[in-house]
Amino acid sequence: MISTADILNASILIVDDQEANVQLLEQTLRGAGYTCVASSMNPQEVCALHRKNRYDLILLDLQMPGMDGFQVMEGLKTNAADGYLPVIVLTAQPGHKLRALQAGAKDFISKPFDLVEVKTRIHNMLEVRLLYKKLENYNKVLEQTVQERTAELRESEARYRSLTELASDWYWEQDESGNFTKVSGPVLEMLGIRVAALAGEPSGVQVAGWNEAEREVLQAKIAARQPFLDFAFSRVNTDGSQQKFRVSGEPMFNHSSRFIGYRGIGVELTAKN
Repeated sequence: MISTADILNASILIVDDQEANVQLLEQTLRGAGYTCVASSMNPQEVCALHRKNRYDLILLDLQMPGMDGFQVMEGLKTNAADGYLPVIVLTAQPGHKLRALQAGAKDFISKPFDLVEVKTRIHNMLEVRLLYKKLENYNKVLEQTVQERTAELRESEARYRSLTELASDWYWEQDESGNFTKVSGPVLEMLGIRVAALAGEPSGVQVAGWNEAEREVLQAKIAARQPFLDFAFSRVNTDGSQQKFRVSGEPMFNHSSRFIGYRGIGVELTAKN
């Protein structure tokens, strides 16, 4: 929420070529408790002043010699970093009000001034303006936080991969259908399994010699989407040699809690003879 103190401390620029109007608005605003009120009778310096001071609100007369309020607003659009034109126009011409709003002004105050109307419109405009700035700042902080968290997750994932590769013979990932999607290590040499994503061949290549009882237990765990730790399995190769392995894995889920596959590590316990 925006506090009364925030509104009264907002920066305001009054732009009018009539000194009497400037003095009246300054006195009205200061009397209402506003602390940061500036003024200019030169419309040609408004853009530079706003670029330097980033006013929360500009009270802008429309009819001024040399450069009218519509031209000032066009100039402000070219240097407004936040894309929000914080302008209330001051006009005695009813026909100018709609045109001013179409040109980007957020509100208008009629001349001659009704001081109650002046204070009410300025207060309401500043409340909206400060809420807009607060939301913009929040979005920037949120975007930065997301970027930082994403970087942290990537770094964490990289550390995880590095540690698993150091602690095992191979790292593997499978999709929800059981197809290998990522491996690190000599999977083909050890297991005789070709990975479709890497070898361009079907991942369901059957290799003879596996202990079918062990295979069924492991497949049951995967089908039930259970994690498994140091699961031992083996096979007998065509030359009569035996290979023993130990594998650990865990199911993976996305942010919607949908199962997307498995990942894990494996170690060969007995090398080929």
